[in-house]
Amino acid sequence: MLLAKKALFNPQGDIDVKLGRILGGNPTNLNDFNHMKYPWASQWYRQAMNNFWIPEEINLAQDLKDYQVLEPAQKQAYDKILSFLIFLDSIQTANLPRLTEYITLSEICLCLNIQTFQESVHSQSYSYMLDSIVSPAERMEILYQWKDDEHLLRRNTFIGNLYNEFQEKQDDRTFVKVLMANYILEGIYFYSGFAFFYNLSRQGKMSGSAQEIRYINRDENTHLWLFRNLIRELKTEEPQLFDPKMEEELLNMLKEGVRQEIAWGQYVIGDKIKGLNSTMLADYIQYLGNLRWQSLGYAPYDPAHATEPASMAWVSQYADANLVKTDFFEARSTAYAKSTALVDDL
Repeated sequence: MLLAKKALFNPQGDIDVKLGRILGGNPTNLNDFNHMKYPWASQWYRQAMNNFWIPEEINLAQDLKDYQVLEPAQKQAYDKILSFLIFLDSIQTANLPRLTEYITLSEICLCLNIQTFQESVHSQSYSYMLDSIVSPAERMEILYQWKDDEHLLRRNTFIGNLYNEFQEKQDDRTFVKVLMANYILEGIYFYSGFAFFYNLSRQGKMSGSAQEIRYINRDENTHLWLFRNLIRELKTEEPQLFDPKMEEELLNMLKEGVRQEIAWGQYVIGDKIKGLNSTMLADYIQYLGNLRWQSLGYAPYDPAHATEPASMAWVSQYADANLVKTDFFEARSTAYAKSTALVDDL
């Protein structure tokens, strides 16, 4: 079914929230914060509003010194991972408003608007990290490595093409796939890079950069939770879209995302970085893929990787230092204060 953009001014829209739908609804587009179909969206919005932080609040003076004495493999990985991450959050900033043109529940659009802002802050964070440690010329080279590094370009092409597909074909089944592409980006694509920064911090290096990543990690967990709920609610509203063929496509997308993230980790980190190796990363990413599939309400597709590998438990400890949970409502409200309230006590 082709999707139509919702009308912006619609006096004949439905007022009864029970009639609201993610797709194909008839909204007035009034933001009524007291009457929403899905209470979890209201909770998410209010929590995300408290999740405000400013990249420049973190001092990177020591990182400038640390960067100069990183081992060549560490420095190369730092540069390439930043180039990849800034692309991901930049394309997210451009992609999310496109989805809201077709989503007909105002509370979901409000949440995606907050996410769009946060993705912009993430891009700003990566830029601030580069501005703090390298020259302007080196900064530009790192920012656009994805255009020249064939492996990096292949990674970006995979997710970029999935997003472009919805630009070209706005139907309900393509919409489901672009939601899944967002879920994969938020839940798989960032994590070997996050692990790299946390590993540097474990060794007493680039601790400011790791702190920036912890805030970003916290936000990405909430984005992951948002898309998980969005997919699960759409399954309830439009069960015909999630037929066996679609479920197979979604699982294959996830498996391909896992495969690409493992290949990326082996390329950029491999066995060249103290404290990490390709086996550790592969086990961890396979575990995450299995976890993400289960979170959508499906049985494990890879029972051999159903539990977190002991060799990577420290990654969760870094991410959880701000009491971030996969289901972020389990965290105490103090975890969502602005960044000055976060104390690095590891």
